[in-house]
Amino acid sequence: MPDDAAVYRLDDERALIFTTDFFTPIVDDPYLFGAIAAANALSDVYAMGGEPLLALNLVAFPSDLPPHILGEVLRGGAEKVREAKAVIAGGHTIQDKEPKYGLAVIGLAHPDRLTTKAGAQPGDVLILTKPLGTGTITTAAKRDQAEIGDIEEASRWMATLNREAASAGIAAGARAITDITGFGFLGHGSEIAVASKVSLHIRFEDIPFMTGVKRYAEEWIFPGGTSNNRSAYLSEVQFSDDVIEQEQMLLFDAQTSGGLLIALSADEVEHFRAEMAQRDAPWWEIGSVTESSEKAIRVTRW
Repeated sequence: MPDDAAVYRLDDERALIFTTDFFTPIVDDPYLFGAIAAANALSDVYAMGGEPLLALNLVAFPSDLPPHILGEVLRGGAEKVREAKAVIAGGHTIQDKEPKYGLAVIGLAHPDRLTTKAGAQPGDVLILTKPLGTGTITTAAKRDQAEIGDIEEASRWMATLNREAASAGIAAGARAITDITGFGFLGHGSEIAVASKVSLHIRFEDIPFMTGVKRYAEEWIFPGGTSNNRSAYLSEVQFSDDVIEQEQMLLFDAQTSGGLLIALSADEVEHFRAEMAQRDAPWWEIGSVTESSEKAIRVTRW
């Protein structure tokens, strides 16, 4: 089962969730890089319906870079873990030619409230809790082709914890949850479809995108992971003729610290709306779950 984290049941009341993630810098600011990497690693615990408890730093750092840069990376990660009401309990550092940072995270959940990718049912509503576009924007930034405002917006989204969205989804009885990261929206969406033995219908015009993303897509600015995702998952997807190629690529775009994709009973949408309003958190209804068909996902304009 391609779930977001490993789970070990301790007893009738507690299940241990364990996950890890780390990567190379995607923004220039070391503090912000640390915060984004930590939010990304913590996200798998939220996607499984848990609360983070402990984290360990995972660091690779070149010997020729100033130590204060590493200090800022670790400070960004520590403050994000503190925001998640968890504790950094140590970690491990090695020398490497390229900086890398992330976390190993342990969380807890009630065994009966775990959220996997296998629970979506026909008739469910599909909800997305962050806009797409981080892969395209960070690649444009690396090429010095991105607007500063677009980079800042993407950074704010990447550094935002998925805690509120996960909490609201669980309160509203979410049937399946996954976070959108390296495999892109369609890659992670297809995992829900296959695990749940259903298909997903996605309405392209209802999907939120970060500022500037569609312009960068027209210039064909995508990370290498996006093309890899297209090669891996295209056979699972049917696009209507009015969804053009660069729009398709945006749905394959490799994301960092993306939002949650939630399958929720249509009867619970208003409950979810109220929960998210109480938390002042954004969300978008972007499609529905259907009976299993030839393709895992069907994408239409509307």
